[in-house]
Amino acid sequence: SILEAFVHAGAMNECKVNVVNIHSEHLTETNAAEKLGHLDGLLVAPGFGHRGIEGKIIAVKYAREKGLPFFGICLGMQMAVIEFARNVLGIKDAHSTEMNPDTPHPVIDLMEAQKKITTKGGTMRLGAYPCRIEPGSLAQQIYNSTDITERHRHRWEFNNNYINDFTKAGLVPSGKNPANGLVEIVELPQHPFFIGVQYHPELKSTVENPQPIFAHFIKAAKAFAEKKTSIKNPLLQSEMI
Repeated sequence: SILEAFVHAGAMNECKVNVVNIHSEHLTETNAAEKLGHLDGLLVAPGFGHRGIEGKIIAVKYAREKGLPFFGICLGMQMAVIEFARNVLGIKDAHSTEMNPDTPHPVIDLMEAQKKITTKGGTMRLGAYPCRIEPGSLAQQIYNSTDITERHRHRWEFNNNYINDFTKAGLVPSGKNPANGLVEIVELPQHPFFIGVQYHPELKSTVENPQPIFAHFIKAAKAFAEKKTSIKNPLLQSEMI
């Protein structure tokens, strides 16, 4: 679904999207620039489990610090939260209780109502849920609306006990479930394009109606590529084909 959503977004932006798969378990602070430096945008994809988690966090850090367009989906959004907690808020042992149940700073955690449910299917948020978006946010510009509905498939959530710390430091929770206050969208307003979503927007993308976050992400990546080309060749006009 993600790959198809990129095709739809590329067509809308009149460019071909070249997807480069990078295995995060092999990504380190030492080789991040080598492996990520040629990209025009970074998507950290959804998933479960421990594999490659630290590499995903390193990738988010690279995109945040370098101004590289970033898009995180589900687990990718959670990695953005953990990265920001560790490297901006200074909470070095911040983590998700999915990977570290004993972390003293569970910035990603199960809701209290979920913790007594032992059957995994019973703790998952499945299906469509509403999201209310902050006016004037990047998310509101993308959707051109303050009320949306998107599909979910996950267990762990942004821990609202830390929401004030994140907001004060600049990672804005720009979309929330109106019924329970769960954070659905985070973004960095001072970044060229940095957004993470708890839901799965790729599931609603079609040829006729490309998913708007994908479309805006590719637009940002295209602009990033053109800027790089103009810096290298200031007398030439850049073009993506």
